[in-house]
Amino acid sequence: MNSPRTMLYRDTQNGKVFGVCAGIADYTGVNVLWIRLATVALTVMGVGFIPLAYFALAMFVQKKPADLYVDRDEQKYWQRVRQSPKRTAREIRARFRDIDRRLAEVESYYVSSNPRLSAEIENLR
Repeated sequence: MNSPRTMLYRDTQNGKVFGVCAGIADYTGVNVLWIRLATVALTVMGVGFIPLAYFALAMFVQKKPADLYVDRDEQKYWQRVRQSPKRTAREIRARFRDIDRRLAEVESYYVSSNPRLSAEIENLR
């Protein structure tokens, strides 16, 4: 089951015609200007399936929901997930390891500097 945040949508709010290029830009994290320039350049160079693919995407891809992302950081996060899910999972695991390490440091500081607390913890074991 795919998350709604990992699907390709047409971005009609930021789009010029049907929002296909803006949707591809949102999906990939590439600036929409480069997507539009590539689309126009490939069409001018005679790649005949580009206009057909554009109109097919315009017809079959859903519009982007207005409340898909809470803020810009969430949008960047989901773009990274779509680009490389394994790398994003590694980054999240690394963040949790760092948080765990810092909590252990805080815990050891308070336990080592408070002999009464240390004795109570030992009594509980």
